[in-house]
Amino acid sequence: MIKIFRNTKIYIAAPSAFATGGPELLHQLAYHLRKDLGIEAYIYYYPDNIPNPVHPAFKIYSIPYVKNIEDNESNILIVPEIISGINLLDSYSNIRKIIWWLSVDNFYLSIFLNSRKHYIFKKLINKASNIILKRKIFDINELILQNIDNIKLTNKIFQIVENINLNLVQSHYALNHINIKYAITQNKIAYLSDYLNQEFLKIQTELSKKENIVVYNPQKGISFTKKIILNANNIKFIPIINMSRENVIKTLQRAKVYIDFGNHPGKDRIPREAAILGCCVITGKRGSAAFYEDVPIPEEYKIEDKEENIPIIINKINDCFENFEDRYKDFDYYREVIQNEPQKFLEDLKKIFVKIDKDNQL
Repeated sequence: MIKIFRNTKIYIAAPSAFATGGPELLHQLAYHLRKDLGIEAYIYYYPDNIPNPVHPAFKIYSIPYVKNIEDNESNILIVPEIISGINLLDSYSNIRKIIWWLSVDNFYLSIFLNSRKHYIFKKLINKASNIILKRKIFDINELILQNIDNIKLTNKIFQIVENINLNLVQSHYALNHINIKYAITQNKIAYLSDYLNQEFLKIQTELSKKENIVVYNPQKGISFTKKIILNANNIKFIPIINMSRENVIKTLQRAKVYIDFGNHPGKDRIPREAAILGCCVITGKRGSAAFYEDVPIPEEYKIEDKEENIPIIINKINDCFENFEDRYKDFDYYREVIQNEPQKFLEDLKKIFVKIDKDNQL
């Protein structure tokens, strides 16, 4: 719980003119703080020298933004877990500070990118290789995953993380990680996940029109997914690549199966979208996929990304094809959880930000 006084202002830091799932959640948070809790909330865009910092995708939220943050004890600054966000906290001494752990892996990735020149070198080689050979030489995600345990925090970053007022966690994976890794006490951790757009949840899918298709995201666990594809010549796989939002939805509505053997840095959206659109979902056991609370699907649909498990994965895909009506029901609970997420988000928000009917006079 964090106290909200009558004179409290909440500043939510978001990267300027940049649109991905993380920044969208930051804008959604500001929207609900204003609309549902009646709290004075603003976006603070960084860097602050961009002429038009509001990405067109986020104008629908109509969140006012500020150029300056009032650094006093009544106010609150919320930043995402990436290093550029966390570094902002060091500029203020009085304001109450919150980190929202939207991802675990992206925290370390941002440190890695900030400090490892050889990573940049390999990325440049990948870019050249992709142009000339039409393929990448290095799996960058695998490089990061292999180095996460070896990435050392500077004393400055460690002290910032250790001394903030509250950690919000988007997943039980994040909750478990920061609890163990940084020994943060329970009174400094609060669960605040996210939700799929209400309009998206209303989309109707005709199950009778489903086809024997497997959809996958080539940005997630592609090295292992390629091995599955090479061993399943009789199965049609469609990557989500160069697709409009509308085409992604239509593709998932056609497919019977969605697979994701990526690192699941937080509660990823596409597996949830796939389930709502009627797909059976098969994942690995990395990151949030290892936690039933984050991905509540039957254990038989979570298979470790090991080469000896490829025949098991292919058999499970074929089982979903051949017995789709029954296998579809295996995901009833997952879909129910996803449908209830918008309400759960608001309930958690009200438990975390508690209004106190007086000005803070500390």
